[in-house]
Amino acid sequence: MAADAGFRADVLAGLAQRQKAVPARWFYDEAGSRLFEAITALPEYYPTRAETEILERHAAEFATAIGPGQAVVEFGSGSSAKTPLLLRAISPSAYVPIDISGEFLRQSAAALAAEFPGLPVIPVEADFTKPVTLPAAVAGLPKLGFFPGSTIGNLVPPTAVDLLRSMRRTLGEGTMLLIGLDRIKEVATLLAAYDDPQGVTAAFNLNLVDRINRELGGNIPRDALLHRALWNDDLARIEMHLEARAALRFTVAGRTFAMRRGETIHTENSHKYDRRSAAMLLLAAGWSPHRWFADAAERFFVVLAQATEPRSAP
Repeated sequence: MAADAGFRADVLAGLAQRQKAVPARWFYDEAGSRLFEAITALPEYYPTRAETEILERHAAEFATAIGPGQAVVEFGSGSSAKTPLLLRAISPSAYVPIDISGEFLRQSAAALAAEFPGLPVIPVEADFTKPVTLPAAVAGLPKLGFFPGSTIGNLVPPTAVDLLRSMRRTLGEGTMLLIGLDRIKEVATLLAAYDDPQGVTAAFNLNLVDRINRELGGNIPRDALLHRALWNDDLARIEMHLEARAALRFTVAGRTFAMRRGETIHTENSHKYDRRSAAMLLLAAGWSPHRWFADAAERFFVVLAQATEPRSAP
C-alpha cells in the first residue's frame, strides 16, 4: 500500500525544521489508536474520567440548556465512546459523526445506531478540520456541535481559532457547540498524565517512529530515542518530544537526517486553559460561552457555547 501523501509530506517537512516536529494527528494508526485507548484507562490520565463525570453528573442541566430535537454533529467522532451519555441526556433528532477514518467511523456509527434504535445516525467521512457539507437530512434541523476530549488543546492558538471558525461555518448561524477543555492545574498532575510509570504513553509516542519506518521506508533507530513530557509554562501546555540519546543519522523516504544528542522531535502539544483563556479562544472564533460545567475536582471544563450573532459595530 502506498504511503499517505500527507503523512510523507508532513514528516519530511517536519524533520527538516530547526526544531524537528511531526503533527500529532499522525499518532493514530491502528496501533496508535489502541495505545491511546489504553492511555485513557490509566489512573494518571484524568481527562477522560473527568469529562465522563461531567457528562453524567450534569445530564439534566444539558437537557435544559440544549433542549430536545438537536441534530448532534460530532467532530472527529472516533469511537464515539462518550457520545451515548450526551444522546441519552438531550433526546436529539439525529446524530452525524464526522471522522476521516472511514472504516472505523462506519463501525462506530453502526454500533451507536444499534444502541439507539429510531435515532437517525448519518456518518460523514471527511476531514473535520475544514468546513464540511452536512447531510441534506439535517439541513433544516437545529444543530449542536460536539467536540469532547480536549482535542482542541492539541492545536496552537491560531490553528485552534481557525478550527473553531470552520466548525461554525459547518454548523451555521444560530447553532451551539459543546466542547471539552482541560484546565491548568498542578504541574506534577499534568506531567504524570503524559508520562505514566507504566510506559504506555512512551509506547504511544514511540509508535510514531514505528509508523515512519514502516510506511515511509525509514530506518530511525527506535531505541535511540526517549519519550519526554514537559510543562511549558509560558505557553500553558504540556509538550511531548522524542529525544536523541546520542548523535544519530537516519533516512526517511530516501532523505537523510541527523540529530545531536539531546535534540528532540516535537510530537504533541496539549494546551491547558483557565476560564478566561478558554473564553477568549471561543470568542475569537465566533462562539459565545453560555454555560460552564466542571467535574467535582475542577480538573476539566465542558463549555456550551452559542454562535455569536454577526455585528457591524462594537
